[in-house]
Amino acid sequence: MLNEREILSTLEMLKNENLDVRTVTLGINLFDCASDDPQRFQDNIRRKITGLARDLVAVCDQVGEKYGIPVVNKRISVGPIAVAAAPFQPDDMVAIAATLNDAAAAVKVDFIGGFSALVQKGIAPGDRALIEAIPRALTATERVCASINVASTRAGINMDAVVLMGRIIKEAAALTADSDGLACAKLCVFANIPQDIPFMAGAYLGVGEADTVINVGVSGPGVVKKALDRALESNPALDLGNLSEIIKKTSYKVTRVGELIGREVADILNIRFGVVDLSLAPTPNVGDSVGEIFQSLGLKGIGVPGTTAALALINDAVKKGGAFASSNVGGLSGAFVPVSEDLNISRAAEDGLLSLEKLEAITSVCSVGLDMVALPGDTSAETLAGIIADEMAIGVINKKTTATRTIPVPGKTAGQYAHFGGLLGQSVIMPVNNEKSENLFIRRGGLIPAPTHSLNN
Repeated sequence: MLNEREILSTLEMLKNENLDVRTVTLGINLFDCASDDPQRFQDNIRRKITGLARDLVAVCDQVGEKYGIPVVNKRISVGPIAVAAAPFQPDDMVAIAATLNDAAAAVKVDFIGGFSALVQKGIAPGDRALIEAIPRALTATERVCASINVASTRAGINMDAVVLMGRIIKEAAALTADSDGLACAKLCVFANIPQDIPFMAGAYLGVGEADTVINVGVSGPGVVKKALDRALESNPALDLGNLSEIIKKTSYKVTRVGELIGREVADILNIRFGVVDLSLAPTPNVGDSVGEIFQSLGLKGIGVPGTTAALALINDAVKKGGAFASSNVGGLSGAFVPVSEDLNISRAAEDGLLSLEKLEAITSVCSVGLDMVALPGDTSAETLAGIIADEMAIGVINKKTTATRTIPVPGKTAGQYAHFGGLLGQSVIMPVNNEKSENLFIRRGGLIPAPTHSLNN
């Protein structure tokens, strides 16, 4: 239970420190919509989504107004569509994406995730059809998000899928060249993807999940920064152990707020409550930045020596505080470092403090990976595949989730800017070691075997 002082501090978080519930995401299983007829399948999914989600936005707004806690985004996760729509061809998959988009628009949610495939050990015909459809599907829709899992600790890394995704990312960027490759901002490539992510673009409903479920994503990087700043103003000599404890206690309160909202929304909709994702999800707004937390801890900015250790401290404290606050934690849970979506991180990249190589290094301890990274437009598909493979290896060997959301911006070079708008923000384009010669390692394909701890049962 929170005491009076903690309640007052939580109210201060809401009023002045950008505390909100970042997303309430309704997961919907579409497997019972399966059909061998594309039109019947689309009719079935449209009917199910609009039926189950028709009151989602209104209920989130109602509960948020009741407690004075805004629910910023209302979203839907489905899928993986590659399984539900396994008999169909790429053209059919594009039409299915349009139906998902129309259903999402009809119920007024921000995004719908789950245009997804799980190909960590091999690519089935339905998987390949969906992957081939991704560039056109994400170009033609506003709300649809895609995720492809190409690796896992138990299966290894499917390099055939990695190479394929390098080409798909290039095609998606080319089709949205007039918007700086925006389609790529709605596409994540994963290792060890969780089945209950509420955050986009990775959200999908796993095969082992309930028919419908409410998952909540909380936020609060601004809250954590302010808590650290207050403590250090009172006692500048606080060591890192003390600061970790402050982050942990703050995360506890943030998690309790998220679970309160999520459970009430679930009760009103008569839908099972799933998990709270503890991730510190930033926005491009000043005061709502993960990058600023590094400065409060004493670093000049994210990317300088000490960054990886600081991020490990933040991630661990967030997880400990959230796990104590709720027994229903899941998703990604930790700290995001999306370059374009965090104003402070974007500026660190612009100032040369944060390189692509350092960003890859810190993903060994963060919750996601190379997230919303703008790259030069001439970055080859093979180089993109190499970047994906490196990131997948970090996840596979360390038994954690990693992902890439990279955007080769057509017609632009390192040092120029990419503008994506809204929560997706903007960023300087980061230089990349784009070796022009043929990358025989990447082109060999096949399966990089799983490490020996994949045999643990």
